[in-house]
Amino acid sequence: MRAGARTQRRGRGTDGVARRRFAYRRSPAAFARFLLGPAVRRARRELQWRAPGLDFRVRPAPAERFPHAVARHATPLIRTLPGLDLRLQRNKVVNLRLAVSRLDGLVIEPGRRLSFWRQVGKPTYRRGFLDGMVLDHGRVAAGVGGGLCQLTNLAYWMTLHTPLTVTERWRHSYDVFPDADRTQPFGSGATCAWPALDLQIENRTQFPWRLGLCVTATHLEGGWTCAEPFLGRYEVYEGEHRFSQGGPGTYLRHNVLCRREFDACGTLVTDVMVAENHALLMYQPFLPAPPDPAPTGAPDEDHPGAHDGSRR
Repeated sequence: MRAGARTQRRGRGTDGVARRRFAYRRSPAAFARFLLGPAVRRARRELQWRAPGLDFRVRPAPAERFPHAVARHATPLIRTLPGLDLRLQRNKVVNLRLAVSRLDGLVIEPGRRLSFWRQVGKPTYRRGFLDGMVLDHGRVAAGVGGGLCQLTNLAYWMTLHTPLTVTERWRHSYDVFPDADRTQPFGSGATCAWPALDLQIENRTQFPWRLGLCVTATHLEGGWTCAEPFLGRYEVYEGEHRFSQGGPGTYLRHNVLCRREFDACGTLVTDVMVAENHALLMYQPFLPAPPDPAPTGAPDEDHPGAHDGSRR
């Protein structure tokens, strides 16, 4: 393990030298930002974690004290898509197990907030994290701790189905792979990057909530449970889904996520937008051919209108 980590550090160092040289060629200011950026981002995050009025104290508690399941979800650990390195996916499972060990069983008391990175900490080789898949401006690359966004994706999606409040969430800027067996709307996840891009969840209810997580042989599983029964229900759906052309040969994908809240009787209480997503496509979208023109003299309403380019 240690020898492998040294090998990975050497590779990372070579790439880091190239990046530093590139930044210096651009301008001394860019070079300074490159060198000081990580320290500044870490300082900003530490200040936020220590800010008055925010309470990030969370503690684990036994599952028996929280018998009422409110939201559960599971996602497969391995995806068979073109261009995905199986080694990086297997390493991702190791990274997920390490992160889950720091998050499973944590309880958010009323008025307190859970920060993903405050609990997981910086992913490093020394702590056992491996190179997993990361996205570098939309391109698949390898990076220590890669793949943890699967965990923030899961936590974000589950939280949308509870009365808990997401106070910080970062959307994915690139849509890298075409939809394959998608079961959730586009843009329903949350990306993460230490320490700037965090996922934070606050409990503004009257009861404590427990986060349960588990990595099985095939899936990442999770759930929110409460000490008291929750009689409401949430439904998350997609709206305004469309593709647009951003320039020659480039396409953008857009949508909004909305959430309906129902009470114990099934009556609609609220219907609000919770997120807006815009992403640059890294693949050619499926765009249907335009409909045949209407025959001369035929009324327009007898023929289908133009397709909006959305895909389900």
